[in-house]
Amino acid sequence: MFSTRFNRPVILTRHASLRMEERQISESELLLVIDTGETRFKDDTHLWAFKHLAERADNLICAVLVLETAVIVKTVMHEFTLEV
Repeated sequence: MFSTRFNRPVILTRHASLRMEERQISESELLLVIDTGETRFKDDTHLWAFKHLAERADNLICAVLVLETAVIVKTVMHEFTLEV
């Protein structure tokens, strides 16, 4: 996978891959979240990307990311609640 938004390859941790499988989130859905979802940065390299996907009933879909030489996906969540 490659993120056009961040112009970097996307690397999934084992944990993220397991959560995607468990929550039936496809790579194409994940890439849509990464490239077109809203973002909230924790600091310069750590962020959340999240998006409502119309075809899913368990929204918001969220990915926890680390930006280094690649976009590292640490985990993937569904039914995410955005706290303000």
